[in-house]
Amino acid sequence: MPVHDWNRVSAGVFHDFHGSWITELKKSLNNGLLPEGYYAMSEQIAGEVGPDVLMLQAKSPMRGAMDFGMKGATAIKEAPPKVSYTAIADEMEVYALKRRSLVIRHSSGDQIVAFLEIISPGNKNRERALRRFLDKAVSVLANGFHLLIIDLFPHGPFDPQGIHGVLWSEFQESSYHLPPERPLMLASYSAGALPKAYVEPLAIGSILPEMPLFLEEDWYITVPLESTYGEAYRSVSGRWRRVIEGSEAAV
Repeated sequence: MPVHDWNRVSAGVFHDFHGSWITELKKSLNNGLLPEGYYAMSEQIAGEVGPDVLMLQAKSPMRGAMDFGMKGATAIKEAPPKVSYTAIADEMEVYALKRRSLVIRHSSGDQIVAFLEIISPGNKNRERALRRFLDKAVSVLANGFHLLIIDLFPHGPFDPQGIHGVLWSEFQESSYHLPPERPLMLASYSAGALPKAYVEPLAIGSILPEMPLFLEEDWYITVPLESTYGEAYRSVSGRWRRVIEGSEAAV
């Protein structure tokens, strides 16, 4: 199913779809995609990370990839993610960010591994809102948690090179330029000693590719974005599907 133009509907309609997509992603991850010992949860709050985020956790205490066997996961040295753009953070910038980042903890005994965030309009339609989101994302990566960001809204005045461009500028002097014909963004980050970025820009009407979600620095699973997007979209009411698809006016 091609990506739709979500600017045709209100933030509330997208938020409703957003919740359904998080649910479909969680179902897919927990029904065989994640290796033994890992699981996904939604609607959790951990330190500065708010709700509507899918959080991956592992049974405590954590064991390494070789202990788990990582059945179902892929070693990056054997199959690097197929994306348009990759980058490694600057060491000095990472050191500075670690010193000023928040420590993210969770009340349970299990350990957080990664976060999956679907961007909403409210994350970046104001400078203060974008700054709040960036602080959370930087804190996640600086504290060693992996991150996958899905942004189905075109860049705006506060993220002229897309959400990755503004986030990655926190880690290095970024030379990334968002292709104007592909204004949407998928970005996966591996939070090793030096965070790495794997970025795929998209156009409205594109088919969502699978994206890596890292469980450890050198191990990832591929997230089925297109199939889960399609399942979530089928839960949108016919009235709003017609508006999203351009066959009916919003008012």
